[in-house]
Amino acid sequence: MTHIDPPGGHGRPAVPSTAALARCVSVEPAKFAAAHWGRTPLLSRADELPNPNGFTDLLSPADADELLSRRGLRTPFLRVAKDGALVPAARYTGGGGAGAEIGDQVLDEKVLDLYAGGATLVLQGLHRTWPALVDFTRDLGSAVGQPLQVNAYLTPAGSQGFATHYDTHDVFVLQVDGRKHWRIHPPVLPDPLEKQPWGGRADEVSATAAGAPALDVVLAPGDALYLPRGWLHSAQAQESSSLHLTVGVRALTRYALVEELLALAAEDQRLRATLPFGVDVVDPDAIEPELTETVEALRDWLLRAEPAAVAARLRGRAWPAARPAPIRPLAQAAALAALGPDDRVGPRAGLRWQLSPAGEKVALRIFDRTVTFPGTCEPALRALLSGEVTRVGDLPGLDDDADRVTLARRLLREAVLVPAGSAGNGKQ
Repeated sequence: MTHIDPPGGHGRPAVPSTAALARCVSVEPAKFAAAHWGRTPLLSRADELPNPNGFTDLLSPADADELLSRRGLRTPFLRVAKDGALVPAARYTGGGGAGAEIGDQVLDEKVLDLYAGGATLVLQGLHRTWPALVDFTRDLGSAVGQPLQVNAYLTPAGSQGFATHYDTHDVFVLQVDGRKHWRIHPPVLPDPLEKQPWGGRADEVSATAAGAPALDVVLAPGDALYLPRGWLHSAQAQESSSLHLTVGVRALTRYALVEELLALAAEDQRLRATLPFGVDVVDPDAIEPELTETVEALRDWLLRAEPAAVAARLRGRAWPAARPAPIRPLAQAAALAALGPDDRVGPRAGLRWQLSPAGEKVALRIFDRTVTFPGTCEPALRALLSGEVTRVGDLPGLDDDADRVTLARRLLREAVLVPAGSAGNGKQ
């Protein structure tokens, strides 16, 4: 039987920090969860939020210029849109000169020409490429319990990058610089799945967008807007250029449970049975008895479905979607080589984990693999992963310091632990 870790197990803190969430919403977390999460938009003005400097610490216009000019940015980390359509990447990419001849690198002079001509620039995947947003996204993701992604939208004065549309994920919009006019309309399809993008309902979207908006606001620097998936929106920069961040919430849905249940249903022999010889599958009358028997077999199987089996499959979706905190490979390698019993280590921030017996061994599952250890290591593993013990020489359940150092080195090598005080060992 799989061991169930106590609250705070699986690499998640028992009480996640809400500081990042407080920067995005002007109501208490419990009220946000009950009244807005997945339900209705929430506008939060700068004077209702805690940071007097807004969001420039996360990504400023100068930071965006650095990304576009000095970081060797490649597609798909930049998209460009104009007049509601994407600009082909070939119009703003090319080789980077000697030693960097790969042809999909962003060329700053071509970006300048497009931006000066009214195009919107979309910096994508900033939760992986910009340090301040790497940390902020990890903290916010811990608070909402879902994987996140971050894009930045740079729009010239008076321009609109995209026509009215909806997203298939919730978003937090954080206005960094300039002002942008947002028009929000109710969904034409509530709670759309990723396989149900707005393009398949373009006529409904256009017709709804022609009506009176549910929310018509101008976001100024430091303002924030939460939009559940499916809500229609368009945004236009005002008298000056605009920079805003969009934090997308890639939440799993109940349909994900359905998909995993159906995948597990392949274990049921009745559901694997071949249809009768010669049956005409396009004839409703011919297929009706088979459909009835299939529904009955599926109902019987669903009543026997094991939550643990579904959770194991969902782990394969959820854990890889949110990477733990970055580590410093060179510093980590030096630390594990010099490690001694008096050194201190801690769990890698944001790492999801699960410990369970595996015969005479114990299995440590993390986001991308499973690592096994002798069963005698379980008390020490649990003490380290929970953060209860940081000094290597204090690890419980092992006979001597040599064994303790060996275990800690292994966990440093596997990037499960980090040296105490390193960048990878931030708050969870």
